[in-house]
Amino acid sequence: MTALGTGRLAGLVARLVSLLALLAIWEAAARIVHGPLLPSPAAVLSFIVAETRRGDLIANIGITLARVAAAFGVAMLIGSVIGVLLGRWRRANAAFDVWLLVLLNMPALVIAVLCYLWLGLTEAAAVTAVALNKIPNVIVILREGTRALDRDLEEMSRAYRFPATTWLRHVLVPQLAPYVAAAARSGLALVWKIVLVVELLGRSSGVGYAISLYFQLSDVTAVLGYALAFTCVMLAIEFLLLQPLEKHARRWRPTPA
Repeated sequence: MTALGTGRLAGLVARLVSLLALLAIWEAAARIVHGPLLPSPAAVLSFIVAETRRGDLIANIGITLARVAAAFGVAMLIGSVIGVLLGRWRRANAAFDVWLLVLLNMPALVIAVLCYLWLGLTEAAAVTAVALNKIPNVIVILREGTRALDRDLEEMSRAYRFPATTWLRHVLVPQLAPYVAAAARSGLALVWKIVLVVELLGRSSGVGYAISLYFQLSDVTAVLGYALAFTCVMLAIEFLLLQPLEKHARRWRPTPA
């Protein structure tokens, strides 16, 4: 086995041991508390299985994932375009920097409440609220990525008079791909958490709504079950989709010694 394979296996074993330790601590704490406020891992797993068989868990996760995808797509598209523009034009950046700072420091809860007040308790309001919370982060990352563009490649593209499409495909996109991947990874973690808050406030379906419902019923097992199930889904997306995409985006960069 190569050194790289050995390193990956060691990392996998370390993660597995860490997970088992966490479950052991959870089980021990549940036995000490011995009450409904802290159910055991087995009780939470049993709830997840039962809720999955009824179809409620799958349906709510699907609805929430659809909202995550919609808000994430809108935020990445708008944020990337604005970020590149601000990174390339200093005057535009100076003019809108204050706007960006305001949005970055605006609490997600305030934006969600305002969207519901202005647009009503609609699906469009929910997606808009989540996207508005994510767009500033994408802008900042892509702005810094645009500022870091290789000037030699820029000069070469001007010297050879690259058409806009060629410049975009062979100069801009390859250099910005790692920043887009970073914005996507950090953004997904932010987006799905905000989606749950938005659902809790004003939707009648989704994981956030289910958590709100079981919170009112003081059912800690159900709250933990929904939270754990959806977290596992998002972790699967992170490990199986986003991390490979980020690795692919950085493939042309030299590996540090």
